Amino acid sequence: MTDIIKKGALFLMSEKCYDNYFLEHNFLDIPCFKALLSKGLGLAIIAGSVLVKVPQVLKILNSKSGEGINIMGVVLDLLAISFHLSYNFMHGYPFSAWGDNTFLAIQTVAIAVLVIYFNGRKLQAGAFLIGYLVLMFVLNSGLTSMKVLFTIQSCNIPILLVGKLSQAYTNYQAGSTGQLSAATVIMMFAGSVARIFTSIQETGDTMIIVTFIASTFANGVILSQLIYYWNKPAGVVKDAKAQGKKPKSKKDD
Repeated sequence: MTDIIKKGALFLMSEKCYDNYFLEHNFLDIPCFKALLSKGLGLAIIAGSVLVKVPQVLKILNSKSGEGINIMGVVLDLLAISFHLSYNFMHGYPFSAWGDNTFLAIQTVAIAVLVIYFNGRKLQAGAFLIGYLVLMFVLNSGLTSMKVLFTIQSCNIPILLVGKLSQAYTNYQAGSTGQLSAATVIMMFAGSVARIFTSIQETGDTMIIVTFIASTFANGVILSQLIYYWNKPAGVVKDAKAQGKKPKSKKDD
């Protein structure tokens, strides 16, 4: 039984930290606490990522529409997630530092395919899925050098910003967040904030840390729009913009 507990503990902490906690009973070791917190937070993010975009997928399926969702933004977001996944996987970083990207990639490609499909382009939706699977094979099979992966990862920041901010611009033009899921937006923002800390602790990779800072900023913009447009019907906001007037909210009634 002791061996099982030790194996489970060593999954979350180093041998040194295990000795500190279980043998020396030194529970005030700050470096070990930070490492344990980072590992636990990373695993919690991975667990949450399994369902983080499911509300968005269900919202599209239920409405049979991708209205309000900027497909270019979704594709760029998918590329940023996929490049980040491949860079970390091929670099050999701990799964707890990037595993959520695996589930985010699956859900994001599902969103992209559904939006294309419900826009009436069924063949293109299938071709997009096949093309994405081929891309992931090339990136993660050793066919792509680490130098190229580093270059791709460095492009993630502008890709991510353009993708997220193009969605923000679509929201602004529509005066609404359309079919965007509030649960997904909130979880994406919280996850990107937490990933700044876990990336510092588990990888120390400046490129990855800066990427998550940019991601937090972009997700924060969309979250702020979600809050701003919450009680503002799309038609009212668009009409107010067209007339150069301040949008009227439900609170004004």
